[in-house]
Amino acid sequence: MKCSQCDAADTKVIESRDVAEGEAIRRRRMCLECGYRYTTYERVERPQLLVIKNDGTRQLFNRAKLLAGLQHACEKTSVTGAQLERLVNHVERELYASGESEIASRKIGELVMAKLADLNDVAYVRFASVYRRFKTIAGFEKELKTIKSRKPKALTKAL
Repeated sequence: MKCSQCDAADTKVIESRDVAEGEAIRRRRMCLECGYRYTTYERVERPQLLVIKNDGTRQLFNRAKLLAGLQHACEKTSVTGAQLERLVNHVERELYASGESEIASRKIGELVMAKLADLNDVAYVRFASVYRRFKTIAGFEKELKTIKSRKPKALTKAL
């Protein structure tokens, strides 16, 4: 690893620690030439996943795009950024664990919705309204009934 200050190739690792729930390693390094200290992150390089969209087109899986959609669904709710990161990490692990190189977008959506339903009802309904593309109020009401049936009776009264 070259020093970002003086371009010297002689550096040493001062400290290493797991970050992102063990998904990456953070390393503090020091240049042995100039003494400059800096941080690097290492992540396992995984094969690229292709998402098969509803119209049949394919595009690379974009973790940031999924996270942005979830952040939008969770605006003004009690869901934290850390919870969203864990949710996206879980979905990503599931996708790679499937062993498939091409994943249908509906499979990703179903994975997200299953986790989001346990996290926050409002965020779930917001995400579902975009993901399921409700055309009528009846479709929306059906989804609300589904979420109500998943919750204990004490919680459904509050809904």
